Amino acid sequence: MSKRVWFSAIASTLVVCGGMAAALAVHVEVPSQLTGKPLLALAEEQKSKTLKDIIFETQKLVVMIETEQGSQGSGFLYNLEGDLITNAHVVAGSRGVKIKMADARELTGEVIGISSETDIAVVRVPALSGTEPLQLLRQEKAEVGDEVLAVGSPLGFQNTVTTGIISGLGRSFEIEPYLYSDLYQISAPIAPGNSGGPLVNQKTGEVLGINSAGYEQGSIGFSIPIANVIELAESWSKEPMAELPELEVADETVNMESESKVEEFAGYLVTHFYDSLNNADYVYAYSLLGGNWKSGTSYEKFREGYLGTLNVVIDDMHVKESREDKATVIAVISVDERVNGKYVLSKYQVTYEVGYENDQLKLVSGKGKAIK
Repeated sequence: MSKRVWFSAIASTLVVCGGMAAALAVHVEVPSQLTGKPLLALAEEQKSKTLKDIIFETQKLVVMIETEQGSQGSGFLYNLEGDLITNAHVVAGSRGVKIKMADARELTGEVIGISSETDIAVVRVPALSGTEPLQLLRQEKAEVGDEVLAVGSPLGFQNTVTTGIISGLGRSFEIEPYLYSDLYQISAPIAPGNSGGPLVNQKTGEVLGINSAGYEQGSIGFSIPIANVIELAESWSKEPMAELPELEVADETVNMESESKVEEFAGYLVTHFYDSLNNADYVYAYSLLGGNWKSGTSYEKFREGYLGTLNVVIDDMHVKESREDKATVIAVISVDERVNGKYVLSKYQVTYEVGYENDQLKLVSGKGKAIK
């Protein structure tokens, strides 16, 4: 059974899917420094862009990064100095890297900044200086339900685009030496080579995050919000690091089975289940149930049971191992339920057994009781 988080490099996708949110400084530039089209013209231009336009414009500025050690990932141009943002695990242990552009050009780049705690690095490519970069969502955060594109080079296939939505917020975990916190969870599939690539808003073309990690089961990916790390990246662009910290070169795939037990994912799965219900994605929520549960509950019955609920909030949750490859999750939830045409706040204690079925993590069984 394969339970792993994929590390790639190009458009952060799967940072195992960010956090340590650095406060973003608001940069106000004088009008004389502004170049290009008037703001109104830009607004009209953005409105008229099709999805194909956004994909084409993004792909031109997303690159494949190859290191001397043979590792591979993705990155994207973020400023006029020719600097690329990527994941630290993509370029760890390297100073010079090879850059492959979408137009088949091969350029050289230099790692000018890399973190030993947050999975982010900056690569300078002199040949790209003066090239108009991708637009970044520097201050605001994306929301659950936003439609996104993950662009990168999964498995070496350059300029691959996958689509999905923001399916969760605030996800956190640790894969040494990096701490991943406050991540976007995305439904766009992430594979090796995607790491370091951009997570892009399908409607505006703005970069929302850096694809950093992916969970093989269920096509779940994780992305670091760009707002959390842009200040750090810009500090390296202004003052490149004279010496890089010594970091171990990360294997592109990290075997979660050897590092984490099922109970470490059980709580996440329950949270993900309720996120899906809150988004009214009943089909996906139903897909998280185990085979025996589904055999006794049709999709129609399952969906009907949740149509009258809103805003499920997990107030408290505890996870314990029940036996090998199984875990028990006990949680207290608050939910707005429709009673006689009106919504009232109710509380429940719910208990789930979580385990693997056909290499997929599932809610094997569940029960609940009202708390008065």
